[in-house]
Amino acid sequence: MLHPQYLTPQQIVQELDKYIVGQNEAKRNVAIALRNRWRRMNAAPEMRNEIIPNNILMIGATGVGKTEIARRLAKIADAPFVKVEASKFTEVGYVGRDVESMVRDLVEQSVNMVKAKKKEEVKEKAIQAVEEIILDALIPPMRKATGFTIAATDGSQSDQTPKDDAELNERTRSVFREKIRNGELENRKIEIDVKGSGTPGVGMIGAGMMDEVSMMNLQEMLNGMMPKKPKKRKLTVAEARKVLLEEEAAKLIDMDEVKEEAIRKAEDAGIIFIDEIDKIASGANKKGGGPDVSREGVQRDLLPIVEGTSVNTKHGVINTDHVLFIAAGAFHISKPSDLIPELQGRFPIRVELNNLTKEDFVRILKEPKNALTRQYQALFEAEGVSVSFDDEAVDEVAQTAFEINAEIENIGARRLHTVMSKLLNEFLFDVPDKISSGSIKISKAMVKEKLSGLVKNKDLSEYIL
Repeated sequence: MLHPQYLTPQQIVQELDKYIVGQNEAKRNVAIALRNRWRRMNAAPEMRNEIIPNNILMIGATGVGKTEIARRLAKIADAPFVKVEASKFTEVGYVGRDVESMVRDLVEQSVNMVKAKKKEEVKEKAIQAVEEIILDALIPPMRKATGFTIAATDGSQSDQTPKDDAELNERTRSVFREKIRNGELENRKIEIDVKGSGTPGVGMIGAGMMDEVSMMNLQEMLNGMMPKKPKKRKLTVAEARKVLLEEEAAKLIDMDEVKEEAIRKAEDAGIIFIDEIDKIASGANKKGGGPDVSREGVQRDLLPIVEGTSVNTKHGVINTDHVLFIAAGAFHISKPSDLIPELQGRFPIRVELNNLTKEDFVRILKEPKNALTRQYQALFEAEGVSVSFDDEAVDEVAQTAFEINAEIENIGARRLHTVMSKLLNEFLFDVPDKISSGSIKISKAMVKEKLSGLVKNKDLSEYIL
């Protein structure tokens, strides 16, 4: 795949098409928003800070692809991405998470991404260092010394000198170094020093009085104060390599540099996806004239973050001016206009996602890289059984899912999981005890037989997700 900074909006849509069926308007809008990040970074310096992102509000029923679009977009962009649910937050002063925690999560995600990239850069050096540690554990090195004779136990002079010992030791180490590289000693047990962790998670009575940042800082401080004694562990060479590689790579990385780069990455490329924003729209359940404190309060707390503010995190201060916010909601009970006007104004791009048709279901089952039919084929292949689906069978599955959605409750593409599970569960149970090899062909008649109960039975409480 091309590097994200070179992807044009059309190429971004093509990438999204590999996983998401339909919803072209939503894809076009997120593609433009993503390309605009690169355009801003390459704009004239005096205008760079003036260009603010156009946040997007996606409106559509559950299971039509809102979350999937945002998640895939972040993967294409190689950007820090955090998905939060608006209903988890409460107004400051009430029990619940405060809205700033989403920005802290974004920075944490960014730090992990930058750290992983830096570890990859120093991997070769770390591998060499690990090889030496494993070799030292197998054959401890000897210091070379100038030749002098050592008296043997019977009083005669020995011809063996420390210099000869050192050379022999070096030759032995060379032989073992080759064996380590060739993977011949993977199951040999060795004893190594492993860095001990600091203090375990600190629990405090009355911690509710402290905010998350203070708690994190206190945890860090206590970890820093407690001495980290290395502890000896007996591991196989293969296990030791994994543990030591992590430690050695961490030693070669400058964490201050990682934090600076991570904050910069989060500020310029971060994407925060706020799901279920309709649940904090106060118009829906407002009784009487008084304000609905917790709902409207969350919106007011959310406002400065979306507008752009500085948030303290344990890695440093991050400014949210250029973070892209994508909000989504079904808006069954409430309307986007029920959000407070200031917050509405911060999501200028409105995209309505279409309900899925039967034809969409057919395409969802066949086209995406992670199509459900392919997922089930992979599961059966793991047991040595191949599964194939007739076009008519796929059509029947799509029709069944569409009918159930229309009659009971529309849960979008998630209904396909219910239907496919009902269709194939019997086979999944029989493999490998009764069916250990061969192939299973799913035909239209089989689909009708297996799913007849689902369509007939109007009380689907057992199957509704």
